[in-house]
Amino acid sequence: MANIQTLDPNASPLDYYGWELRRQREAHSLKQGQLGDIIFCTGSLIGQIETTKKIPTRDFSERVDAALGTDGVFSRLVGLVLRSQLPTWFQPYADMEAKAAYISTYQAQLVYGLLQTEEYARAVLATGMPDDLENQVAARIERQRILERERPPLAWAVLDEAALRRPIGGREVMRRQLLRLLEFTDHRWMRIQVLPFAAGEHASLDGAFTTMRFESDPDIVYTEDIVSGHMTASPDTVREAALRYAHLQAAALSVEDSAALITRVMEECYGDRPRPEERAVA
Repeated sequence: MANIQTLDPNASPLDYYGWELRRQREAHSLKQGQLGDIIFCTGSLIGQIETTKKIPTRDFSERVDAALGTDGVFSRLVGLVLRSQLPTWFQPYADMEAKAAYISTYQAQLVYGLLQTEEYARAVLATGMPDDLENQVAARIERQRILERERPPLAWAVLDEAALRRPIGGREVMRRQLLRLLEFTDHRWMRIQVLPFAAGEHASLDGAFTTMRFESDPDIVYTEDIVSGHMTASPDTVREAALRYAHLQAAALSVEDSAALITRVMEECYGDRPRPEERAVA
């Protein structure tokens, strides 16, 4: 069993979180069980997080901040901890994504990561058979917080119709996922278009890609292969990606017609149309 005193707080965000949690707890003269009682969890969970055996959640972090009066320290730290759980090759992209002012993405097979429900994300990530599935799910959901900022990036997603009809996780998971997409129909910062099968051949048959623009840094194009991701700021690649994306948007359905298609797929493939009370605006 790791001893918290031997943890190097500089070793990783998780090590620092555990080290700081014990430091703050002891500064308040609380035993693990006592803190657990205050924030409605077990002392064992406190110990596991202090010794990096367990990844803290955002809810846990917010409760610790409230209990210890730490002015949001753990709520801020948990974002770094969860991001550190992303695959190493993906972390540079996540860092850039969090800084982007504008994101445009084409997804050929799957719903875009920032739009995935937790259940859908779990089913997708499970295909890689990771040892730390729940940590990866939590990290993916944490990425979505950029859409909740006071000034989020302007984002545009073109989804191939295949992403709507591929039954990831089963009927109920897909129904809730498509309902999630419909919540963005009138969203101010996120727009979703669907590229229908009827479009036939199109400008990105080679696969998915994402372009990010920044306030002061060069544009970046991101692509993935079966084992890793690749970012480039090459002006020629950025220009080619912009041209392809313009063609994709032109071939895709309008935002309104895309929502109608999503609704139709829900009815045809996953049970029924969304009920009125489910069509809340994101």
